This record gives sequence, structure tokens and C-alpha cells, in this order.
Amino acid sequence: MPAATIAQALPYANWILLVSLAVGSFALVAILGQATDATRGYLGFTAVCAAVLATIALIADLALPAPGGLTIVAPPAELDLARRIGLGVFAALAVAYALAVRRQQWRAPLAVLTLGAGAATLVAAAAGWAPTLVDSVPLLVQLCVLGAAAGGALAAVILGHWYLITPRISERPLVLATRLLTGVVALQLALFVVWTTLSGGPGQLAFEAFAGGPVLFVVLRLVVSLLFALVLSYMAIRTAQTRSMESATGLLYIDLAAILAGTIGAAALYLSAGLLV
Repeated sequence: MPAATIAQALPYANWILLVSLAVGSFALVAILGQATDATRGYLGFTAVCAAVLATIALIADLALPAPGGLTIVAPPAELDLARRIGLGVFAALAVAYALAVRRQQWRAPLAVLTLGAGAATLVAAAAGWAPTLVDSVPLLVQLCVLGAAAGGALAAVILGHWYLITPRISERPLVLATRLLTGVVALQLALFVVWTTLSGGPGQLAFEAFAGGPVLFVVLRLVVSLLFALVLSYMAIRTAQTRSMESATGLLYIDLAAILAGTIGAAALYLSAGLLV
């Protein structure tokens, strides 16, 4: 993979990472807020973190260079605007959700609206950057699962720390969070098999990912950020069920690092080589 291509892909990979962390972490907060007894402090703090990440992503979005030499294309002006508006609305609504959590008012409607803004952002990105409308569908799926994994791992790590300051809360929030994270990583593994053995990215051929220059990055994606992360996520479930919260948090830290590396790698492989993995 040429160094020049990697350099061109970095701003877009950075955008994908930031938005994945923002939207995915808020999605887990919204689920835990409705399905468990997660504390208001955790829900509000993580929602604000999602808003901060989305704001940073918006600032980075305004400085994105033209995607010359990459798989993606320059989007129409209206999709550029829609993507940026979606990010701004998401950040504002995430803050509103954090305030609603403290006041225990309008929490569910705000969660739905915030997730809707996040989804609109991803749709605008996929539709604008993909070379064709058909290619935008698998790209949107990839952006969604990257967000669910990276953001979910971040929100789970924050939750693990919350048990250190609020040890009396039940284990249900962390058990559910780790189960959802395990399911998402398993889904990513299934998509990896489908995309690499059949096809996925623009012009990607069957088993093309395992040939040529990027094969090392593809193998690392499989071993480190999918198989290894899947084992870590499952181990986190087991330790959370026994209320070994410090051990679960340590496992989730390693899991987060592996998933973030995979998120960056998967984004770079699509942007530079048109490979979905």
C-alpha cells in the first residue's frame, strides 16, 4: 500500500473512528438507559463524551481534503451539508439527553432523536462517498458495525470504571453491555467471512483480500480485532457475571485497543484499496 495513499486516507479514517466512537457509545447508553438500572451519572457522562467526540469529528469534517487517489469519491454538496448537519444535531441532542437524564424527563424521545441524527450522518457519508449507490449499502453496513463495536467498547470501558466508584449497582448493565459487544464482534466476523470470500467493496473479487499488498493488514484485522476481540469480549461477560468488575474492566481495556486498531485498519483498507473486511 503506497505511503501517499495511506496519507490521503488518514483524515477520512480519523473521521470514521471519531464518528464510530460517538454514535456507537451513545447507542449503548440509550440501550442501557432503557433496559437496565445504569446510573444517571454514567449515562449523562458517556452521552457528553459522545457529544464531544461528534464535535471533534465535525471540526475534522470541515477540513477534509478532496479524496483524490482513494476509493471513495467527492460527494455532492448537499450530502456534504447533510453529513455535517447530522453531526452537529447529534452532538446537540446528546447534550440534551445528558440533561434529560439528570432531570428524568424526555429521556426516551431524545434517545431516539439522537440515534436518528447519528444514523442520518452515516447514511449521508455512505451515500456521498461510495462510488455508486449499490456500493453505498455495504459501506453503510460497515460504518454501522464499526460504530457499534468501537463505540460500544468505549462505553463498556467507562461503565467498568463506574463500578469502582459505585460498587453497589447491579451487574446487569455491564453484563448486558459485554453481551451486546460480543454479539457485534461476532457479526463483524461473519461479515468478514462473507466479504472476503465473496465480495464487498467496489470491484472487490472473491478472496482478493488475501492476495497482494494489503494481505498483512487483512490478517491482522482477522486475528487481532475480530478473533482476539471476540475471546476478550466473552471473557468479560464471564467475569462480569461473577462481579469481578476490575478484571472485566481490564479485559475491556485490551478489547477496546484491539477493536480501535481494527476500526482504523478496516477504514484504511476500504479507503485505499476498496476492500471491505
